[in-house]
Parts: sequence; structure tokens; C-alpha cells
Amino acid sequence: MQSKIRVEVQHFEGCPNGPVMLGNVLKAISNFGNQVEFVETHIETPEDAITNKFRGSPTLLINGADFENMPEPPEPRLSCRFYPNGVPPVERITERIRSLTGK
Repeated sequence: MQSKIRVEVQHFEGCPNGPVMLGNVLKAISNFGNQVEFVETHIETPEDAITNKFRGSPTLLINGADFENMPEPPEPRLSCRFYPNGVPPVERITERIRSLTGK
């Protein structure tokens, strides 16, 4: 049996792009039913940032890999994340998951 795809959104409270990312991810994963395990990780302290190798809020990880291929930072900290082309849209997230499920 194929293992579930783990989709994780890391963010902190008050991040203006957090709700946008969460909404896009939740719409995208709704197409895949129980093939996807969704995890929302709240990064609240500098220690959380270090433990989670935080790349900035919001970050999307699929099976532990950063959606934009950003490497783990040498000194993770509570910070905002800039997406040059905007927060990944539903279509791109869906396509990435589809490429992993084969559906």
C-alpha cells in the first residue's frame, strides 16, 4: 500500500500570508482524500524555529521537502517568508501532490 503524502504548513500567529497558504493547501489536498496527511505546525518561539528548521512564515513542506526548494537555514529564526511570485497557488500545490500520487 502506498504511504500517505505528508503536507505540512509551518507558520506563526499574525503572519499575513499564513491564512492564504493554509487556504490554498486545504483546497489542494481536498482533491486527494485519505492519500494526504495534513499537519499544521505553529512556530511560536525561537526554540520552535530551531527545532523545525524554520524557513520563515509560511512554509510549505511536502514529505519534508520545501515546496520552493529553499534549503534549511543555518540559523533558523522567527521571520516572514517572501515568495517572489506570491504564495504558491492551489493549482501548483495540486500538481506537486498529483506528481507524487500518480493521480
